[in-house]
Amino acid sequence: MKKHSSWISALMAAVMTLVLAVSWSQPAQASGTLKIGMEANYAPYNWTQTTSANGAVKIDGTSSYANGYDVKIAKIIAKKLGKKVIVEKTQWDGLLPALTSGKIDLIIAGMSPTAERRKAINFTSPYRTTNFVVIVNKQSKYAKAKYLTNFKGAKLTAQQGTLHYDLIKQLPGAKREPASKDFAAMRESLEAGTIDGYVAEDTELTSFQMMDSNITGVNLSKMKGFKVSSSDAEVSIGVKKGNDQLLSQVNKVLAGISTSERNKLMKEAVQQQPQTSTKKENWLVSMLKNYGQMILEGIGMTLLISLVGTIAGFFIGLLVGIVRTIPEPKNKFKKGLLAFCKWLLSVYVEIFRGTPMMVQAAVIYYGIAQFWHINLNRTVAALIIVSINTGAYLAEVIRGGIISTPKGQFEAASALGMTHNQRMWSIILPQAIRNCLPSITNEFIVNIKDTSVLSIISVSELFFVGSTIASQSFQFFQTYLVISVIYLFLTFTITRIFNLIEKHIEGPENYNMMANQVQVGKQEGDK
Repeated sequence: MKKHSSWISALMAAVMTLVLAVSWSQPAQASGTLKIGMEANYAPYNWTQTTSANGAVKIDGTSSYANGYDVKIAKIIAKKLGKKVIVEKTQWDGLLPALTSGKIDLIIAGMSPTAERRKAINFTSPYRTTNFVVIVNKQSKYAKAKYLTNFKGAKLTAQQGTLHYDLIKQLPGAKREPASKDFAAMRESLEAGTIDGYVAEDTELTSFQMMDSNITGVNLSKMKGFKVSSSDAEVSIGVKKGNDQLLSQVNKVLAGISTSERNKLMKEAVQQQPQTSTKKENWLVSMLKNYGQMILEGIGMTLLISLVGTIAGFFIGLLVGIVRTIPEPKNKFKKGLLAFCKWLLSVYVEIFRGTPMMVQAAVIYYGIAQFWHINLNRTVAALIIVSINTGAYLAEVIRGGIISTPKGQFEAASALGMTHNQRMWSIILPQAIRNCLPSITNEFIVNIKDTSVLSIISVSELFFVGSTIASQSFQFFQTYLVISVIYLFLTFTITRIFNLIEKHIEGPENYNMMANQVQVGKQEGDK
């Protein structure tokens, strides 16, 4: 009976945890704050740094800071509006949904106000005008291109979801490679030789040249036949549709910033952007010295999400597995109710097993905010997402463990007069869970690795941190090698721990038979 109660208590605790998590929300725009969305990974417009040097602003939910031309502009706007800047580090693909769902107030991320984007959000007057270039190596045959046709055969790419990628179509004969996730990936590809160049703005060229003198750019804007609208060559601030008051306020502030002041701010940003170390020291030592704190935070977030998600998912899966194995009652009402519950749980399992976790994260995090106006903390959202995803997988694992228990045990328990609940809690579940432990361990390992997909909602887990470090240090191979070793260490350690738990649950391999001494006493005639 005590075991039964402990199981129920644990289950209720898990349910209450999720309920509290859902209720843990924050207003979209707190009074006195201005939430700015940016990649913090696009120097000199915006980047991530480990200190508050040069007036950097703390990135929400982390110990890191954001700086750059966009941050400087944001600080001016916030000061004029009497608000405090809060930087929300968000992937490029997540900026628009973050704005439309109320997660952020403004997008200040070097974004061009294209016609397609104007359908979703409003834009302010421009705060920067740019030229478009193809960034290549100086030794490349395309470095001396004078005409659009000179790029024939060139393998070119651009950032996903940007105007830059569409501009490649204006280069006859150029091979348009798949779009890249960010500029760090394109820089790495160019240095590795997998692409011949990528289309970007002249500010990206200036930034890259400071890190690598072997880089040059071919100005497309000056080439005959190259067409781009004046609005597409501008950089503006994104504002949610319907927020006309904020749009007007920001435009008023921008009108008060002169061209000379904007050029000064950009010059400062270029000079202040992260530089590669000139010291001759071991790359690992340098990485740990400069980014050790960020890596530890990433490890902690990864372990937190995977551990809590696995535990909560286990109890969800346990509940679902038990319900789906309840025998059919004779009462028609109970029978119908049980059938409906089983159908509903089957739908839950199929949906969350049949869709990628990345999609689930985007739908839950942004969708809930947009349609139900519940603004979840991104860490809480991550815990909920991993928990319900894990629960869907473990539900089938536990169900399989229950139905694989020999029927003779059900029959023996019934013969002893035990009810279904008594049979389940006292006899079946202990065996089923023990048999399912290897699968539960495997799901934990999968969760450690799959937390990387939560970068779509800007959770600063290990992979997200690694991507940031790679883009700042330009040591792509070394960084991802360290990150992979950390992942391997975490999964190896967790596996060993669960193996010990499994061995402890199974008990000793051999048992000592105990019997009543009177029964086994020596009989007459024994020596």
